[in-house]
Amino acid sequence: MKISNYIYFFILLFSCNTNPEKLPILGNKEAVIKKVNGKQITDTIYHQIPNFEFINQDFSKITQKDYEGKIYVADFFFTTCPTICPKMKTQMLRIYEKFKDNPKVGILSHTIDPRHDTPAVLREFMNNLNIKSKMWQMVTGDKAKIYEIGQKSYMVSATDDPTQPGGIVHSGAFVLVDKNRHIRGIYDGTEPEKVDKLMKDMEVLLNEL
Repeated sequence: MKISNYIYFFILLFSCNTNPEKLPILGNKEAVIKKVNGKQITDTIYHQIPNFEFINQDFSKITQKDYEGKIYVADFFFTTCPTICPKMKTQMLRIYEKFKDNPKVGILSHTIDPRHDTPAVLREFMNNLNIKSKMWQMVTGDKAKIYEIGQKSYMVSATDDPTQPGGIVHSGAFVLVDKNRHIRGIYDGTEPEKVDKLMKDMEVLLNEL
């Protein structure tokens, strides 16, 4: 399975950033003219992760409010994935171990196979990974909503394909989101050096909090 060309575009865009102390804001942006004190000014509206509501491994509701004032890393996976997901979770565990005691950091993993990946299945999966901190949440919910937020908001790909191992083709992207719900980087979560870069960029965002 390969990350889509769409994802690679943003990875390339991010890697070309020449100022390591200021991460770009990825996605579409819109110029809006406003009136302030009788004067017209131009403001920029950046792409933002919308409101969401999913159910986590403890049957509890998880929304965007759980990430207020935090940065977080989002990904999309499924527990029975036989290909890239094990690599992704190995790399996400590195992020977890480094930041698990930092209350300003979160990890949000969305299953793209909610029919199988019930909260109980997600809990068992987390237990097998020895994840104990609440900073890493795994969520399930309506499949259409998960796919929609993945493709339209986090800019990752996922497609049902019965000809592929596991029946789903999806990207291995890790998406870095800032406290304002802006995407600040997209990284190949199967490549250790890309995840090294992600963790460095997380430190940059933490310095902005």
